[in-house]
Amino acid sequence: MLEHHFTCPYCWETISILLDNSVSKQTYIEDCEVCCNPIQVFVRFENSELMDFQSDSIEQ
Repeated sequence: MLEHHFTCPYCWETISILLDNSVSKQTYIEDCEVCCNPIQVFVRFENSELMDFQSDSIEQ
């Protein structure tokens, strides 16, 4: 597991997330630990190294 810090697209607070680097491509929904809004997360690893991370708001 890898800890990654990023900015919430809703409240702009820096939050942390644990990423599973055993799966090369992942897309999932994670709630912000500060404002509780849903964030769509896209992660891509190569050889267990983080190559791409995107966090986007989900329009409701």
